[in-house]
Amino acid sequence: MQPVLGLLMLLGALCHFGDAMSREEKQKLRNQVVEMFDHAYQNYMDHAYPADELMPLTCRGRVRGLEPSRGDLDDALGKFSLTLIDTLDTLVLLNKTTEFEAAVRRVLSDVRLDNDIVVSVFETNIRVLGGLLGGHSMAVMLKEGGGQMQWYQDELLHMAKDLGLRLLPAFNTSSGLPYPRINLKHGVRGPETRTGTETDTCTACAGTMILEFAALSRFTGDPVFEDHARRALDFLWEKRQRHSNLVGTTINIHSGEWVRRDSGVGAGIDSYYEYLLKAYILLGDDLFLQRFNIHYASIMKYISQPPLLLDVHIHKPLLPARTWMDSLLAFFPGLQVLKGDIRPAIETHEMLYQVTKKHNFLPEAFTTDFRVHWAQHPLRPEFAESTYFLYKATGDPYYLEAGRTILENLNRFARVPCGFAAMKDVRTGSHEDRMDSFFLAEMFKYLFLLFAEAEDIPFDVEDYVFTTEAHLLPLSLSTAPNSSSIPSNRMSEEELDDSNFDWTCPNTRLMFPDPAFPRSLREPIRSAVDKSCPRPAPYREPGMGRPPLRAQDFMANNPEHLELLRRMGVSLIHLKDGRVQLIQHATQAVSAVAAEDGVRFMQEMMELSSQQQKEQLPPRAIQIVSHPFFGRVVLTAGPAQFGTDLSKSSTGVRGFVTVAEPYSGCTEITNVEYVQGHIALLQRGQCMFAEKARNIQKAGAIGGIVIDDNEGSSSDTAPLFQMAGDGRSTDDVTVPLLFLFHKEGNILLEALKEYREVEVLLSDKARDRGVNVQEEEEDCQTEATTPTSFEPVSQSQMSTEELEESSPEEVTPAQEEVSSAGEVRTEEENRAIEPQVDAAQPQEERDSEKTEEPQGDTDSDSHSVDELLADWREDLEAFKQMEKDEL
Repeated sequence: MQPVLGLLMLLGALCHFGDAMSREEKQKLRNQVVEMFDHAYQNYMDHAYPADELMPLTCRGRVRGLEPSRGDLDDALGKFSLTLIDTLDTLVLLNKTTEFEAAVRRVLSDVRLDNDIVVSVFETNIRVLGGLLGGHSMAVMLKEGGGQMQWYQDELLHMAKDLGLRLLPAFNTSSGLPYPRINLKHGVRGPETRTGTETDTCTACAGTMILEFAALSRFTGDPVFEDHARRALDFLWEKRQRHSNLVGTTINIHSGEWVRRDSGVGAGIDSYYEYLLKAYILLGDDLFLQRFNIHYASIMKYISQPPLLLDVHIHKPLLPARTWMDSLLAFFPGLQVLKGDIRPAIETHEMLYQVTKKHNFLPEAFTTDFRVHWAQHPLRPEFAESTYFLYKATGDPYYLEAGRTILENLNRFARVPCGFAAMKDVRTGSHEDRMDSFFLAEMFKYLFLLFAEAEDIPFDVEDYVFTTEAHLLPLSLSTAPNSSSIPSNRMSEEELDDSNFDWTCPNTRLMFPDPAFPRSLREPIRSAVDKSCPRPAPYREPGMGRPPLRAQDFMANNPEHLELLRRMGVSLIHLKDGRVQLIQHATQAVSAVAAEDGVRFMQEMMELSSQQQKEQLPPRAIQIVSHPFFGRVVLTAGPAQFGTDLSKSSTGVRGFVTVAEPYSGCTEITNVEYVQGHIALLQRGQCMFAEKARNIQKAGAIGGIVIDDNEGSSSDTAPLFQMAGDGRSTDDVTVPLLFLFHKEGNILLEALKEYREVEVLLSDKARDRGVNVQEEEEDCQTEATTPTSFEPVSQSQMSTEELEESSPEEVTPAQEEVSSAGEVRTEEENRAIEPQVDAAQPQEERDSEKTEEPQGDTDSDSHSVDELLADWREDLEAFKQMEKDEL
C-alpha cells in the first residue's frame, strides 16, 4: 500500500476567483491571530495556572471542587493544568519555542497525574494524553533540529505512558468498550474510585482512542495501548446496524445494545468517524479506510440532505430523529476534504458560514430553518477547522474572508480583559465565565495556518495528522513497529470491494470544471439561509364557551374568586417554594354544571399560558462599558413584562450604576441624590418587581437591575425568567428593569467595589465592542425563546400553574423555566399556573412521563411540551417495533 502523505496537498487545477488577499493582508491577520493567542495564553498563565482552566470574567482559575459543579462538563478537569498541556504544540506552531520550552519545564515540575479525582476517559485522552504526545512530537522535532530542547530526554512521553496506564483499567469490560469515567488514582474498581457503575457511553467516547493510544504504543514500543483501542473500534464496527451501516449515539458497554439509536455526524458520534479515516492516514491500515468508506456511503445516503446533516434512526434510516443540528457537526466539511468529497463540503460549510454571519457565532444547536435552538457558543473551533481545510483544498480566497469573519467576531464579541469568554447567548451577546482548553489547543492553530505562508510555519504540517483536539502526531508512526497481539476483525469478501476506495484523494480537475464552480454551489445556500426566518404563527383565539370566572381575570388573593374555584371543584395549594398550585377534581364540584365550568376554566388557563408563552420576551444584555471593560463583559439578564421595551430602542439605556437604599427597593428610596440619573441596583425579595420599579423611578433612576438574593444562583445552571407585574396596570412604569442571578450580579457588584464608577448599557443584545461596523438587526436573533404551550385536558386531568398571588393578568411562565412534564416553574414574584395530572393517577405513572429538557434556548414556535412527549412516546414505540422487526 502506498503511504498516504499528501491528502491535503491538492496540486493541480486549484480554483482561484474573486479578489485574492494580498500577502500583506494575510500577514496582518496572521499577526492578529498571534496577538489574540498571547492575550488568552498570558491571562491563563497570570490568573489561572496551575488550575485547569481560566475563568475570564472573574480573572481566576477554575479549580474543580471549589466552583459550583457544572455536571459532566467538569469531568474534563483533573487538577493537571489542563490548558497548559493542551496548548503545548500550539506554542511551537506559532513560533513560540522559548515559551514552549518553559511550558514543558513547568509541566514536568508541577503536574501530577495521580490525583484522587474522577475524570472523563474521552476528554483526558484527547486533551491530556494527546497534548503530552503532541508536545513530545514537537520537542523531538526541535531537538533534532539542533536548536532548543537539547536537554529533553522523552520526559513528556514518560508522562504520557504513565497516564495511558492509568486509563487502561477503563477498558476492563466484557465488550472492550471503555468505561466513560475513571479515577486517576484508584481506577474503576472498588468504592474508593467513586466510579465504575456506569453502563452507557457515547460512540465517540469509545471510538476516539485509536490515534493517541496507537501513537503511544508506537512511540514506546508497548502494543497494549493500541490493542485496546483497536478492540473497542472492532466492537463498535460489529455492533453497527447491518442494513443501514450506521451506528447509534449511546451504547451499553457491557451488552453492546444501543441505548440511543439516533445517528448523525454531530455530538456523540462525530470523532468516531473522524478517527476511522485518520487512523488509516496515521497507521496505514486499509481496514480503517474500508470501514470509514462503508459508513460514509450511508451517511451520504441517509444523513446528508445538502446542505443539511440531519440525524436519523439507525433501524429506519429514512425516519428523521430530530429537526435541528448541533454545532459539533461543523467539523464534517473538513473531514470530507480529507475524504476527497469536496462538493458537499463546500455546500455544508456555506450553510454554516451563513448561520455564523446571522448570529455572529454558530449556536450550539440550530433548526433546519437556521434559527437558534440552543443559544450557547463555547468558542468551538470546528468551523475554523473546516474553513482551513477547504482553503487548503481549493485555494479560494473566499475562505480567507470566512477566517477574517471568525477573527473579527471573536475580538468584537468574545474578548474580555482577562481572555476570551464563551457566549452564553449568541442573540444577546452575553457571556459565560468559561474559556475551555480547546480554544487554545485548536482555534489558534487553524486560524494561524489559514493565514500563514509556508515560511511562517516552523515545520511541514503535511508530515503530521491532526487529532480531534488538533494535536500533531507524526505520519512517520505508520512505519513504526506494530506488534499488536490482538488481530482485528477483517472485512468479509463482499464488504471488501474496490468501490470502498473511491474518492480517497480529491480529483480537483473533476470537482472544479470552471473557476466559478464553488461559487455556484454557495449562492443558492446563501439565499436559503437569508430567507429563512419565518414569523411565529398568530395566536388562535380560544373557543366560545366561557365559565363564570375568566382565567385572565383570576386573582389568587381574591376571596370571591377562591370561592368560585371551590364551587367548580378547583382547589388552590400554596407550595413551600412559593408557587401556587391549582388542582381540579370534577367530583368535588357542587354540581355537574359547576364541574364542567371548572374543566373549561382550567383549559382556558392553559390556553392563556400558551398564548403568553408565545409572546415571551427574549433575554436581555447588561454590558459593562466603562474602564477597563469597554463593553467586553456582557451579562445575561432576564426581562420584565413592563417598563421600557429595550428591543424597540436602537441605543438602549446607558448609565452609571449605584446601589439603592434600601437595597430591597420596597419602600421610598432614601439616597435619591445618588440614584437620580443612575441605574439602581436592587436586591430581589420582600415586594413585587413592579413596586421596586416604581420606587426607583420616583427617585429619578433611569433604569434598574434586580439581583437575585439566592446565593449561588447563576444563568449557567438556571434558566432565566421574565419579571411579571403586580396584578394592576403597569403603564405608569417607564424605566427598564432587568434581572440578574446572584453570580452575574456579583460580577457587577465586585466591579463597582473595585472601580467605584461602573457604567453599563441595558439593551436587547450586546452592542459593538469598539469596532465601527454596522450591526445587523436580525429578527431571528431576538425572537427565539423557550416557550411551553399546553393542550386542553380532559375532565380526568388536573391542571396546575404557578401564579402571582396578587397578579391576575401576569400568568406568563418564567422564561425557559420549563420542566418536561409540562410543569412551569418560576420564582415567587412571577408565579404562573402549572398543569398536572389528576391525583387519582398513580405517582409512578406520572413520574414515568417526565423527561429532561436540554438546557438552552429553543425558538418561539417550537412544539408544546405535550407534543414533544407524544413524539417521544411515538419514537419509543417505533424503536420497540424496530427491535421486533430485526429479531
